[in-house]
Amino acid sequence: MLIKTRLYSPSDYLEWEEKATERSEFIDGEIRPMAGGTTKHNELVTNLCVLLKPQIRKQGGRVYAENVKLRIPIFNVFTYPDVMVIADQPCYEGDIQTTILNPTVIFEVLSEGTRDYDQGRKFEFYCSVLSVQKYILIDQDRYFVMLYRRGEENQWLLQLWSQENDCFELQSLGITIAFKELYEGIC
Repeated sequence: MLIKTRLYSPSDYLEWEEKATERSEFIDGEIRPMAGGTTKHNELVTNLCVLLKPQIRKQGGRVYAENVKLRIPIFNVFTYPDVMVIADQPCYEGDIQTTILNPTVIFEVLSEGTRDYDQGRKFEFYCSVLSVQKYILIDQDRYFVMLYRRGEENQWLLQLWSQENDCFELQSLGITIAFKELYEGIC
């Protein structure tokens, strides 16, 4: 026997989110509750924002963490990236300043529960957003960062770092992030 799932419209979802006590993603008509975060996850997001914000603000950009939605029209998706960098001013979905359309860099903190989704389908969603130039995955359980960079002809290039003394560079933003600072209080 098939169980039919109710499909929602984007406006149904946005109305749902206004009243919800917990965040949910919207994926092509389905409302999916998001997994809860750990203290490690929260520490990494906080450390990352502290490291990014001063430099990004000097350049006229913005840094948003966890509670700002990203709209991905081509896949009919609303999601909450862990951290987004916007190089200039945000472009909003509609009149409300809760959903943006134009991140330049997206960071996700990996956990056992989200690893496959963040490296798979979510990466596919993010690749469809033409403003996104980098997608960075940060492991919360060990020193490990994956940086995907959009190359020529929409090819994505991967760089990996996995040593405690490593640093990774966001050349277009003029920022270098040392693992010792990023993972402070975690590893």
